[in-house]
Amino acid sequence: MERTDSRRTFLRTGFAAGVGLGTASLLPNQATGAPVNYPHRRLGSLEVSAIGLGCMSMAPGFYNVPPPDRRAMVSLIRNAVDRGVTFFDTAEVYGPFISEEIVGEALSPVRKQVVIASKFGFAYDGNRTTGRDSRPENIRRAAEGCLKRLRTDVIDLFYLHRVDPKVPVEDVAGAVKELIRAGKVKHFGLSEAAPQTIRRAHKVQAVAALQTEYSLMERTPENEILATCEELGIGFVPWGPVHRGYLSGVFDEGRRFTAPDRRASVPSLTPEALKTNMPLLALVRDWAKRKGVTPAQFSLGWLLAQKPWIVPIPGTTNPAHLAENLGGAAVRLSSAELAEIRAGISSIELQGVRKPESVRADQ
Repeated sequence: MERTDSRRTFLRTGFAAGVGLGTASLLPNQATGAPVNYPHRRLGSLEVSAIGLGCMSMAPGFYNVPPPDRRAMVSLIRNAVDRGVTFFDTAEVYGPFISEEIVGEALSPVRKQVVIASKFGFAYDGNRTTGRDSRPENIRRAAEGCLKRLRTDVIDLFYLHRVDPKVPVEDVAGAVKELIRAGKVKHFGLSEAAPQTIRRAHKVQAVAALQTEYSLMERTPENEILATCEELGIGFVPWGPVHRGYLSGVFDEGRRFTAPDRRASVPSLTPEALKTNMPLLALVRDWAKRKGVTPAQFSLGWLLAQKPWIVPIPGTTNPAHLAENLGGAAVRLSSAELAEIRAGISSIELQGVRKPESVRADQ
C-alpha cells in the first residue's frame, strides 16, 4: 500500500491555509522569497518547529540499499527548510559521520534560521564504532568533529546518545557545561535515559530535551519519563514516531525484512509480531479515515496532542513523505477523541514492544 498523494493530503488537512499548533514564525522560502508559516514549540528554552526532520536514514547502513544519493538528501533538507522546518536531528554515529556532513552542507546557507541537534557518546576505530565512550575527553573530541562536519561554530542541541555505564552522568553533564561556557554548544540533551539519570544530569547542567522512542506502538515513556520531563521543564523529542513506517500504513502483516535493512532486527516487525500487531494499525487507519488525513499524519498528530512540549522527528529520504509528515501538525483531536483513542489502544495487546519496567534502566 502506498502513501496517499502528499500534496493532496497536505491541502486537505488545511495546513496550507495556516492551520497549526502553537505559535508560528515566518521563514523566507528559498525558492520564492515568500514567508512560510509553520507552528513552533519549545524544548526547554529552545524554540523549534513543531515537527522536525530526522536525518539518520540519509546515511548508509540503515534502511536504504543502495544508500540515498547525497545531492538528493541535501535537496530534501533544503526543501524542509522551505516548508518551515527549523529543527534537524543527526548524530556522529550515523554513517558514522556522513549524516552530519550532509546536514552541514544542506544547512550552511541558512544556518542562522535553523536549529541543529547532534549526538555524542561512542568511540571509533576509523569509521567503525567500537562501543560507548562518554568520557569528558571523548565528548570534547566529538564536539570538535561535529562542529567541523556541520560547518558551524556552535551546536544548538548536543545529546548524550546512549548512557555510558562506565562514566557517571554528572561527568557527562559537566563536560557539556564546559562546552556551553566555551560557546561551542547551546543546549544539553539526553537520549534513552531513565528518570533518575535525567534528574542527576539536570542538577549539573539543565537538560533542554530528552530523545526517546515514542509512538502509538511504543508508549513506554508514558511510565514516569514524560512526568519527569514535565516536572523539570524538559522538552521531549520522540524518535520513531511512525515506528519505522509501520504506522504510516505502507506495509501489512505480509511484509518481510532482510538485512541490511535495520527493520529485520526490530522485534515488533517480525512476521509473527506483525500479525499480532495488525489491530493497532487497523485502529490507526480507521481514525485517519475519520479525520480525513493519512495514517502517518494521524500518528504524528496524536503525539503532538499528548503534550505541548513534544516535538516528533520523523525521518525520511522521500520528498513526498516529508510533505505528508509535516501535515501532521494540522491534525486536531478533541479531548473526547483522545479518550476514545486511548481506550482503543489500551485494549490491544502488542508483541515485540518494550516493557514498562524498561524506564527504570538506561538503554
